[in-house]
Amino acid sequence: MSTPASRANDSSKHIELTRGLITLFAFCCGAIVANLYYAQPITELIAPDLHMANGTASLIVSLTQIGYALGLFFIVPLGDLLENRKLMIVTVLVSIASLAAASMAHSPGWFLLISLLIGFSSVAVQILIPLAAHLAPDESRGKVVGTVMSGLLLGILLSRPISSVVAGHFGWRAMFAAAAVLMAFIVVVLALTIPRRQPDHQATYFELIASIGHLVRTLRLLRCRSFYQGLMFASFSLFWTAIPIELTRHYGLTQTQIGLFALIGAIGATSAPIAGRLADAGHTVRATFIALSLAVLAYLPVLVHPAWGVGALVVTGVLLDFAVQMNMVLGQREIYGLDAASRNRLNAVYVTSIFVGGACGSAFASRIYDQGGWPLVAMIATAFPLIALVHFAAIGRKLH
Repeated sequence: MSTPASRANDSSKHIELTRGLITLFAFCCGAIVANLYYAQPITELIAPDLHMANGTASLIVSLTQIGYALGLFFIVPLGDLLENRKLMIVTVLVSIASLAAASMAHSPGWFLLISLLIGFSSVAVQILIPLAAHLAPDESRGKVVGTVMSGLLLGILLSRPISSVVAGHFGWRAMFAAAAVLMAFIVVVLALTIPRRQPDHQATYFELIASIGHLVRTLRLLRCRSFYQGLMFASFSLFWTAIPIELTRHYGLTQTQIGLFALIGAIGATSAPIAGRLADAGHTVRATFIALSLAVLAYLPVLVHPAWGVGALVVTGVLLDFAVQMNMVLGQREIYGLDAASRNRLNAVYVTSIFVGGACGSAFASRIYDQGGWPLVAMIATAFPLIALVHFAAIGRKLH
């Protein structure tokens, strides 16, 4: 295991985290994480072209997220053991191959397998974020993480409208081909600009993976924050997987119009730097209450007055995105302070729970919508953050 002395000897500690480098981290995070969401708003185009049944179309999204969760658990912990930049470059190279294969796939089975691999290979972003936290001074770590996360969140939110517009004009295959080209550019950026970091942690790969269980068992705050964000992301993913179906079938919107709808949700990314500053100032408990409460209230416009139509859905999307991103940054700021030598493993646990929640939300989106339409989607999506809010009010707030 690492000691305090060995942590101080980490070769990356002398590197100054400049504003330009932080911006570069944010850009790379956004570009890489977008790979997970390009398919989300265009499943209605992909599924018929691949002769995929409507009930299984949402598996495209959920398998991508499951693949990401697997990569988080088995690849991201290596960031505490191997040189970080090389590890990121290797994973992005696999992303290039996966995205290119997706653009040429014609079998539904192969496309679902490739979707799993796209998720698995997109985990470089979760090595970049702990690296930024590692380089940041303690007093501004929340601000730095929040700024980098704003890039990641913009990648999540902008990927949907970009995908809708590109697919609407050039076909869905063009989106995956373009993403492969973007990842080739990211490889060059990583190789030329991202600092090297060789951790001092001494362990075998199996010891490293086994230590994750010890962290989960001994760190209750890690368990709670992972539980809350997993529930929040289940609601988030259920909303954004079901909303293209609602907008297409109920309102008759085109792919470009759906893209504009998703673009509005990017407003939610503004909560990331706000959350980081609140955490640095010691307001984590109050800010968490606000984030969880906003997520619960986000669906009220739809449930109270369904006749408000697309306007109500816009309000829900903005509030939900704002709340989910805010709570995510607050949680990361907290867990990164638990043990500096284990940040990649802590991050792996935290984000794995998030994407397991997201996979659960998206996997059943099509079936929930087919069974009860948008009202049933809204009621189930509201239940997730409500459970988190009740638990935090009763137990979680006492841990901070």
